[in-house]
Amino acid sequence: MSIRIDQLPRDKFIMPGTAACPGCPLLVGLKQVAMALNGKMSLVIPAGCSSVIPGMAPTTSFNVPTLHVPFASSPAVASGLVSAARIRGNNGPVVVWAGDGASSDIGFAALSGAAARNEDLIYILADNEAYMNTGIQASGTTPWMAWTTTSPNGKTEDRKEMALIMLMHKIPYVATASIAYPLDFIAKIRKANQIRGFKFIHLYAPCPPGQKFDDSYTIKMAQLAVETGVWVLWEYNQGKLTISPPSAMYRDKAKRKPLSEYMKLQGRFAKVDADAMKIYEAKIDSYWNTILKLSEIYR
Repeated sequence: MSIRIDQLPRDKFIMPGTAACPGCPLLVGLKQVAMALNGKMSLVIPAGCSSVIPGMAPTTSFNVPTLHVPFASSPAVASGLVSAARIRGNNGPVVVWAGDGASSDIGFAALSGAAARNEDLIYILADNEAYMNTGIQASGTTPWMAWTTTSPNGKTEDRKEMALIMLMHKIPYVATASIAYPLDFIAKIRKANQIRGFKFIHLYAPCPPGQKFDDSYTIKMAQLAVETGVWVLWEYNQGKLTISPPSAMYRDKAKRKPLSEYMKLQGRFAKVDADAMKIYEAKIDSYWNTILKLSEIYR
């Protein structure tokens, strides 16, 4: 499914005047979701930065129906919303927009349950790789050696590969995406919307204050994650797994940019020395090997 920029809607579904931080990737991603579905969706948002971004009630900057719910409950609430909508003959998409804490940690049981039931909803994990709204604590998707307030010397555990975990739930659609590649992300949302059942998209959304980089570098950081091979864009669609076009050339490690270009711009990796960099590169290679093997299995 190819998309041209001139085919995207011009309406504003996320209005100006939000409470987002400068350079906020979540605001960028939300606008891309709304464009993908032409504003015709219901949003379910658990506690997190995206609870704050719309502004203070009773006003809101979101021009789409939005339900804000407790931290661990968004997949369960969305499941009920889908059931109610289908009973009323409404087949429109219900989209969960959740952070890494609400997905990989606090809300994982509800997420796994909704996936196991194959609920007819789109779940987007907007991943800024820490609990940014409550003080930059480490989450399940915070990468190895990243500084957070709860891992001041660098996180000692590896991140959870949430897209692979969801793939093992045998749901019909799983993909990774990045805010730096909007046409790829929008195409994946539209494709997911054409499939019945549970759809999961893991979106990389780097956070300037939490990852300690200049707020003018948000898109650049998201691009570098792909160009260095740290973030692999891929898609599993009903039995077939493929590497997405923006990542396809990086199958060849020689074509990737040096990992240092990505790491040096982020204060959270200040403690990554040359030895740790080699280990980090080996972890990236291992993940790539897993994805490439899966692309052979799911052909």
